[in-house]
Amino acid sequence: MVEVRRKEGESTESMVRRFTRKVQQSGVLIRARKNRYRQKIKSKNVQRTNALKRAEMREEREELRRMGKLDVIR
Repeated sequence: MVEVRRKEGESTESMVRRFTRKVQQSGVLIRARKNRYRQKIKSKNVQRTNALKRAEMREEREELRRMGKLDVIR
């Protein structure tokens, strides 16, 4: 946590400037940006079931394509 106290006779602009400099030097923003899009790690079982669902849907689409019921646009 970054904390800046106003010095005697210091303007608010210079205090804000000091604060932003301290925040940048502390690395708080860098850590926050790194964690911005972080996703929760899924368990092995959930990953396995998702992979099986994807494979099943892929096979189903391929079967429909072979029967001519599904147009593939690529």
